Amino acid sequence: MTAQITREAALRLGMAARELDGIGAAAFAQAVGDRLGLPLTETRLAAITVTDLREILAGNHAEKDCAVGVEPEKLKHVARLLWGEDLAFSELPPLDSHADGDMPGSIRAACASNTGEVLDGHFGSCERFLIYQLSPAESRLIAIRPTLEADHTEDRNAARAALIADCDVVFVQSIGGPAAAKVVRACVHPVKIPRPESARAVVARLQNSLRHPPPWLARVMGVPAQSLEKFAATDNA
Repeated sequence: MTAQITREAALRLGMAARELDGIGAAAFAQAVGDRLGLPLTETRLAAITVTDLREILAGNHAEKDCAVGVEPEKLKHVARLLWGEDLAFSELPPLDSHADGDMPGSIRAACASNTGEVLDGHFGSCERFLIYQLSPAESRLIAIRPTLEADHTEDRNAARAALIADCDVVFVQSIGGPAAAKVVRACVHPVKIPRPESARAVVARLQNSLRHPPPWLARVMGVPAQSLEKFAATDNA
């Protein structure tokens, strides 16, 4: 089980199990895995329901019938812990509110991360991608996508590229040539940041470039590069 669970998911399961009597953390994790499927990631835990918990606690994983006497409000609290809410010690940053259609003219960037809101991951081994929507005026963290499930596919690099295929740019500490080719094939531009750094700081630098994008970013955005306009004017003369 330990090879099929992210650190964040393990934290959520441990905190949730502490709220319940008659079931240990390992047994609880096994029961949730049986219910939701493996590998266990934050994404899968976010799908658990109070009904799932009630049936898990009434099953064979508990030393006694834990579902008996568990108040509905406690089950709701346990569910929120598994979703990542009500969790004081989560290393993951909260998401910003975002809906499709917000921030017209914006682009989307992914950051490879292993720790909190830090860009400190290699493309092929990071635990998750932090997904930002950014325009010249603002930036929002709109999603956190764990990679564990992608790593259980036949082609992990292709699966990781598919995980960020809706992004325009991906920031990584490093990426190999074959993996970079799959990322580019998904129409995502890879950018290496060799040392760990705040993901927000990296995204802020990209955001500052949106008003006067360099040629590579202009191509990503689908707009003319201002630095090349003088050459276009010369050609048209």
